[in-house]
Amino acid sequence: MEKSVMKQAWNMSWDAHYKLKRLLKFSMPGGTSSVQKADKSSQVSTGTKKDPSYTPVQLTGLLLGPLMFALTLLFFYPEGLTDSGRAVLACTLWVAIWWITEAIPIPVTSLLPLVIMPVTKALEGGKVSAAYGDPIIFLFLGGFLIALAMEKWNLHKRIAVMIIMAIGTSPKRIVLGLMSATGFLSMWVSNTAAVMMMLPICTSIVYQVIKNAKEANIEEAKLKSFEKTMIFGVGFAGTIGGAATLIGTPPNIILAATIQKLYNVEISFAKWMFFATPIVVFLLIAVWYYLVTVAFPIKFKELPGGKAVIKEEAKRLGKISYEETIVLIIFLFTAFMWISRTFLWTDLIPGISDTMIAIFAGILFFLIPAKNKSGKLLSWDVSKELPWGILLLFGGGLAIAAGFKESGLATWMGEQLNGLAGLNLLVIIIIITTMVLFLTEITSNTATATMILPILAALATAMEVHPFAFMVPAAMAATYAFMLPVGTPPNAIIFATEKITIGEMVKSGFWANIIAVVLIVCGTYFLLPAIMDIQLDVFPADFKK
Repeated sequence: MEKSVMKQAWNMSWDAHYKLKRLLKFSMPGGTSSVQKADKSSQVSTGTKKDPSYTPVQLTGLLLGPLMFALTLLFFYPEGLTDSGRAVLACTLWVAIWWITEAIPIPVTSLLPLVIMPVTKALEGGKVSAAYGDPIIFLFLGGFLIALAMEKWNLHKRIAVMIIMAIGTSPKRIVLGLMSATGFLSMWVSNTAAVMMMLPICTSIVYQVIKNAKEANIEEAKLKSFEKTMIFGVGFAGTIGGAATLIGTPPNIILAATIQKLYNVEISFAKWMFFATPIVVFLLIAVWYYLVTVAFPIKFKELPGGKAVIKEEAKRLGKISYEETIVLIIFLFTAFMWISRTFLWTDLIPGISDTMIAIFAGILFFLIPAKNKSGKLLSWDVSKELPWGILLLFGGGLAIAAGFKESGLATWMGEQLNGLAGLNLLVIIIIITTMVLFLTEITSNTATATMILPILAALATAMEVHPFAFMVPAAMAATYAFMLPVGTPPNAIIFATEKITIGEMVKSGFWANIIAVVLIVCGTYFLLPAIMDIQLDVFPADFKK
């Protein structure tokens, strides 16, 4: 039976919330085939038939992974590659196949290097296990704790409402406000959480507009266009914003960790933010303009009832609480320390690092008592909400990166890629960015970044160009996937509203991808050298090969 317009608009976001919980319960940010499989498993079974233990894709991957491992060890003897290099390559193929097909859960697959690498003498057991305790992993852990504290005390919602009110409530401005708020939150909390939080506000505004449409003489076609713009805006902004900070999206942290592991060079929180934020801001504005003027044009100037929704939301939040204030102070303190560490605190506080700052902030939440509720700002129960699987995935990726370096596999692979050396550097950057961005539409962005970054490092070394020239755009491109519901969790969330079609997502997402490629390439070629103080066409002498 058809739902009423009111109930349909109001329940839209909660349907998405329910479906997403079933689809993406701590799946990888940017997870792909897991979304499809979980969607199938979330359907209520009407019979007694038991679901198969493995899907055909999973079963194929389950067998193909160890088979490729064995074949590589037994029959692959290329000139110039050491036995330990072959072992690392074999291990990487096994892990990559299981990651892509999700034969077993991705975090469990990420533990394979702990078993395979020492047994095959690819890497010593101590060096493999050390990768799972890399400082970069604890930086992300600290970021998760900050995000959980913001969500627990509703600080993220207050920040979002304030941003929307500041930008304005005309139709186009309110879309920009929603996108800006979602993008900003995605810099600090997961893109899933940011979009899930903003979608109810989005659909409440849509409901108010629908309710007052007749009085404002707004046609149904214009209403649908506005609704789609709002939904796409929130979903795309959740994906876009995360790239601005190291903790905003997994590929960024994988990039920093891989560069640290391969070259013993640090990408600081501040330098990355100074480089990536302008790209993110321009991409957000460009995608907003495309949505409101080309994809789903907004053709009315006044937003009936929309302003009232925002005011009501602000009223419902009430006066800022003691707990929100403390969480906000800790958040601002952490952000300030991250941004200013390299030029203010390095000499004053020995050994200070972005990881140290993040963990210190996380500890504060467990120390400071709450005033209006019992306990502290965070209790250890929150550990159940931490995505431990992502941290294990990072560890597995770093173990593989260490194997690439120690065994000489990276150098050997770079030599095999010398055929690209004749191409112009800018052309190679465009090829890499485009390839990775469209690849991550169908594969996990985390797994894609983990697999491809060591290879690109080898290519840069072989071509005697700066590794950042290839690795940085690849990491940013791995974050962005706008075309398919399986591309990123935000895509899955907005598709679950059932208000947009696959065709609409493919069409609008394709142009968002193209805009992203252009901005990433331009940012890498023109902005990156100035921010990082490097020359793209020169391999730095202080990098350890």
